[in-house]
Amino acid sequence: MSRSETDRVSVPPSAPASAAPHAGGPLGRLLFLLAVGNTAMFVVYMGVGQVLLPVQVELLDPADKIANLGLVSGIAAVFATLFNPLAGLLSDRSRRRNPWILGGGLAALGALALLGAMRTILLVTIGWCLVQAMMNVYQAAITAVVPDRVPMERRGLASAMVGMGIPIGTIIGVMAAAAFVPHDVRTGYLVLGAVVAGVAVLFTALVRERKLPEVETVPLGRQLAAFGSALKTGDFRWAFIGRFLMMLGYFAVFLYQLYILQDHIDLPKGLSPAAAVAIISPVSAVCTLLSTVVGGVLSDRIGRRKPFIAVSCVFTALGMIVPVVSPTWTGMLAFCVITGLSFGCFMAVDTALVTLVLPSADDAARDMGVLNIANAGPQIIAPFMASLVVASLGGYTALFITGAVITVLGALSVVPIRGVR
Repeated sequence: MSRSETDRVSVPPSAPASAAPHAGGPLGRLLFLLAVGNTAMFVVYMGVGQVLLPVQVELLDPADKIANLGLVSGIAAVFATLFNPLAGLLSDRSRRRNPWILGGGLAALGALALLGAMRTILLVTIGWCLVQAMMNVYQAAITAVVPDRVPMERRGLASAMVGMGIPIGTIIGVMAAAAFVPHDVRTGYLVLGAVVAGVAVLFTALVRERKLPEVETVPLGRQLAAFGSALKTGDFRWAFIGRFLMMLGYFAVFLYQLYILQDHIDLPKGLSPAAAVAIISPVSAVCTLLSTVVGGVLSDRIGRRKPFIAVSCVFTALGMIVPVVSPTWTGMLAFCVITGLSFGCFMAVDTALVTLVLPSADDAARDMGVLNIANAGPQIIAPFMASLVVASLGGYTALFITGAVITVLGALSVVPIRGVR
């Protein structure tokens, strides 16, 4: 067998038919482009969520920024929750991924341009809802590429490559967005939109795709009902719960990072909160990148996933306690390093675990869409929960403690999973 043939994706005997490669490209190229595609996604999510949206909300109504950000983020996350599994279902039915990746990326550019032009909290909410909807069309399709085309024994590596999108996307997105704050937020939205649209074109041009094998067509009503049935599989249900809890604890703190730096942390003289975000986000991202690669590769080599996930949740909780004990710039940097390392490892290994407990290989995008509710759902609850905790239970100190408790519960949720060690 030639080198070019051995470099191509191969399907192990135990892999489901749907895991076969449906393009002729080598695995390395596919994984690289998946990393680029996911990086573009997080450029938008992090650049907007961490910088542009909080700044835009604060400029419109400084007095009620916490409540307004919670409202805007929570309502928009509902759209993310609804569109992700629905888009996954539609791409499953079409037996194609590329059209949805391309369409979602281009539509996200238009939605971001619209969001940047909004001048009231109501219109900002509508604009962010549209962005979330279009980005989740893109996300649902690109997420399904891993179970479609990567053999099971390489899922840890694939998950690590996909997970690299979080730290790299964070660095690019936050630094690019911060460059347009506070006077040119609208241009910032256009730049981030151009990134995801350009990558969508690049990915679909370079990743050749054949239509997936046809499966028995199930009426749309039964497909929608099947969303709930996926959670009847015990291992998948516990993986869902663990992802949900980790994300809830993490995002309860993460979404308010700019305001935490404004109102809770004692920053060095001359360092603005926006500049502080532009510093700590790359620090956290580099730590996340390191642990994503190391965690994914080690979990493949050792053949165990659950211990990595549990330890990651516990260390995330410990990191959240640091700013409680030391609400200083040094304490915030330590928080970012610890949570960056633990969150990166969690995302790499947990994504690999999930691909191994999917209820149906033929409905991978649908089931990954169901799981992505555990990504988007906490973003619905977290803003409302965080604003309530900050307002009623003792400010940001109470928020850090609440996030820590929830992530520890996420560590416990992997214990009942039986099909993966």
